[in-house]
Amino acid sequence: MLRYELYCKRCSGEQAKRVLHKVAKPPMFKKEKRMKLISWNVNGLRAVYKKGFEEFFLKENADIFCIQETKMQPEQMDVNFEGYYKYFNSSEKKGYSGTAVFTKLKPEKVSFGIGIDMHDKEGRVITLEFEKFYMVNCYTPNAQRELTRLDYRMRWEDDFREYLKKLNETKPVILCGDLNVAHEEIDLKNPKTNRGNAGFTDEERNKMTELLKSGFIDSFRYLYPDKTDSYTWWSYMMHAREKNIGWRIDYFIVSDGIKENIKKAKIHDTIMGSDHCPIELDIKI
Repeated sequence: MLRYELYCKRCSGEQAKRVLHKVAKPPMFKKEKRMKLISWNVNGLRAVYKKGFEEFFLKENADIFCIQETKMQPEQMDVNFEGYYKYFNSSEKKGYSGTAVFTKLKPEKVSFGIGIDMHDKEGRVITLEFEKFYMVNCYTPNAQRELTRLDYRMRWEDDFREYLKKLNETKPVILCGDLNVAHEEIDLKNPKTNRGNAGFTDEERNKMTELLKSGFIDSFRYLYPDKTDSYTWWSYMMHAREKNIGWRIDYFIVSDGIKENIKKAKIHDTIMGSDHCPIELDIKI
């Protein structure tokens, strides 16, 4: 538009209109693309594949599809989708943890883990670097019953936050995954009875607050700050999903600088196959 205004100083009438037609959208300017991103903790890719995963994947036709808790090594199952590049990061312990990404866009660079040995043995992070942004797929460690892993979880949170902040210095970050924390009381059905349990300790919630104060935003709460009964995980016990007694622990977290590009945040709570459901982010970038 600046080029047009400069031309206008020398043009008038029909001549100016012809200049506008020629330079209003010069080919050197790349238009922002609206992208559809999906994230899903599948609680075992081999298991969910038999429960409608392929149908959902093809129907949604996402630009990038991120998976957590694959619980497999790549050689155990040949998963391919036409038109997608695929990347797996598996745990050294077989049948445990693991992440995967399927993307239509070829990344400039792919890295596995966050560069700290104590955190990089369980296949929890894949980072794809694209021209305009980083895509980070994460499966955050669970503090576990009796909070036996809470101390480690705190170390993870601090190191992972620094990792994201470093990326954010270069270009915007889109983080997705099972982050294993319900941030606020609105994010789970029974906050009072779950206070202090894994995923809803003050320590874990405070670490999420620290992350968001470090230049990031929860995309779902950005669009729906007061929306209740919106969950992404349900216990297999006591008919919890049927009664919608759940937790929202799966997120798309984005750099604050691109929050206005968020177009849609959706929880696909009717999709079965796992104790989690898929979540979606549509964003222009």
